[in-house]
Amino acid sequence: MAHDVAAPVQAPFFTTGTRILAAIAGIGIAVYIFRLIAGLGMVTNLDNQYPWGLWIAIDVACGVALAAGGFTTAALVHIFHQEKYHPVVRPALLTALLGYTFVVIGLLADLGRYYNVWHPMIPFMWQGNSVLFEVGICVMIYLTVLYIEFVPIATERFKGRVHLLGRLSVFDRLIEWAITLADKTLGRVMSLFIIAGVVLSCLHQSSLGTLMVIAPTKMHPLWYTPMSPLLFLLSAIAVGFPMVIFESILASRSFKLKPELDILSGLARFIPVILGLYLSVKIIDLILRGAWVYLFDGSPASLMYFLELGGGVLLPLIILMIPKARGSVGWLFTAAALVIGGVALNRINVFLVAYTPLYATKTYFPSPFEIALTAGLIALLVLAYRAAVMIFPVIALPAGVRPMVVENKNKALAGA
Repeated sequence: MAHDVAAPVQAPFFTTGTRILAAIAGIGIAVYIFRLIAGLGMVTNLDNQYPWGLWIAIDVACGVALAAGGFTTAALVHIFHQEKYHPVVRPALLTALLGYTFVVIGLLADLGRYYNVWHPMIPFMWQGNSVLFEVGICVMIYLTVLYIEFVPIATERFKGRVHLLGRLSVFDRLIEWAITLADKTLGRVMSLFIIAGVVLSCLHQSSLGTLMVIAPTKMHPLWYTPMSPLLFLLSAIAVGFPMVIFESILASRSFKLKPELDILSGLARFIPVILGLYLSVKIIDLILRGAWVYLFDGSPASLMYFLELGGGVLLPLIILMIPKARGSVGWLFTAAALVIGGVALNRINVFLVAYTPLYATKTYFPSPFEIALTAGLIALLVLAYRAAVMIFPVIALPAGVRPMVVENKNKALAGA
């Protein structure tokens, strides 16, 4: 399908679905503010035995993994020069940018002293022996890189269109000059930021797995392994393209656009290879550690492990090995959703199911406030994505659609 240059999508922002999401987001925001004021004890079921829970597993660990489409797609197009997939780079970048932004927002809710989150930015406060420090500093730098990578998209949207109201119009030429300068400057060095983004992503994706290596006595043998850094990195790479496919199909349905099946089918060809590598490493690790015996003890942990590997790795791998399935929007969406669910379940298993304090007197289950805040952040992220693609040129539209969009946008700007 022929594509024109990416353009803002013309569509109503508020629909029945977005109104429901807005209500969920509003509840989440209220809980977030209450947590910042009242503290963790009033809002969560966390305590000294369970110092982390739903927010770390979903908001942080899952959020970081599911934002991997940004660096995997950037590597595919800009490092391996697969230009065919260029139309999905911008949506993947936006998904990663919003994903990491909301990871930080979620992390602030989970930190007891959230007001000290700026400490890792101060060199004399660095702790080189801390895995969590490495994760934190890499995420901070990578999030900055993502916003820098998004600048050309913003300059493309506003270049030549700055018309401030009233007396502020005296700054029009200055802002236009700044936009032009940013566009030209970043155009010369953007490749460096892309490479830095890929490297930083690999570092902190693997380091998230290292967090649990220091707790061998508190982890179930099925998930405790010195191979955790490699497994976390491989699973993040494996979920990158499925996340792009999932987001692309949902956006197409939401905005009534035809899915880019040729591009998505091409991406799907890479997924079985990565999933196969990840599955092989998992199986070899289980055998070498002798942990495979726990697969058949009938415990809830063994059931969760089979669900994670069978439903989240093996089943989508089989589906995507079938050419007809790769050519079907329905099967592509199903396989991508299974991979996403499998990686999310892996993070939940590692940080919640597998983790048990040495002298636990009770089990942890998230409070209604924890669930409401997580649901609210997810809803707010979806709304932010919808707003962004309607403001900025992110989605590559069919050649016959874009002129209408640009014309309508120009009319709106002229009217303003």
